[in-house]
Amino acid sequence: MIDVLVVDDDFRVAEVHAAYVAKVPGFRVVASAHSAGAALAALERRPVDLVLLDQHLPDESGLALVRRLRERQVACDVMMVTAARDVSTVHAAMQHGALQYLVKPFTFAGLREKLVAYADLRHALAAGPTAREACQDEVDRMFATLRSAAPAGAGLPKGHSAPTTDLVLGVLRRAGRPLSAQEVADATGLSRSTAQRYLKQLERDSRLRLSLRYGDTGRPEHRYLLPAAGPR
Repeated sequence: MIDVLVVDDDFRVAEVHAAYVAKVPGFRVVASAHSAGAALAALERRPVDLVLLDQHLPDESGLALVRRLRERQVACDVMMVTAARDVSTVHAAMQHGALQYLVKPFTFAGLREKLVAYADLRHALAAGPTAREACQDEVDRMFATLRSAAPAGAGLPKGHSAPTTDLVLGVLRRAGRPLSAQEVADATGLSRSTAQRYLKQLERDSRLRLSLRYGDTGRPEHRYLLPAAGPR
């Protein structure tokens, strides 16, 4: 589970963003804050994986807060979620290590796209020992992960929806191992035929890998896994 801190000066906006996050499989909001000081206090009480951070806060800017987090070596990732769209702010966010930058106002689909890409990056980073050296291809894939998410619904075949696609991918991500269509169906509440249809399409789109497991009958069972995880 990916723990999230939502930071926004408007408590109503923070509630909306928290509700959006809660709808994405694998994410949970553990705290909300409405100022930089409150955000620091929340992080001292409980570390998080990701901070959704507004730029315009009452006591200091979001970027100033990011600088303080880096100075204090607080281990968390930052996604800027703000109405600030001037190039200098965007550039500064990049310089301070923000992984994503989402401009307000946005839809649930817009935030979900960024969160799914972030989860994919975490999965890729966790796929092997952190102390090992990565080859150039692996480095390229990691950097490309955050840019690879397409707009919700884009490129999906007729009869396929982005939420269901995310649901299937979320189950596989949490499982961390190859799953059959029946196992995916049981975990998602989908019918086996629907789960199979989505799995096959994701495999055709190279978003999943197909592996075969041979049982006592000698007939192979199709099992699906995320590419970064590799066969188990």
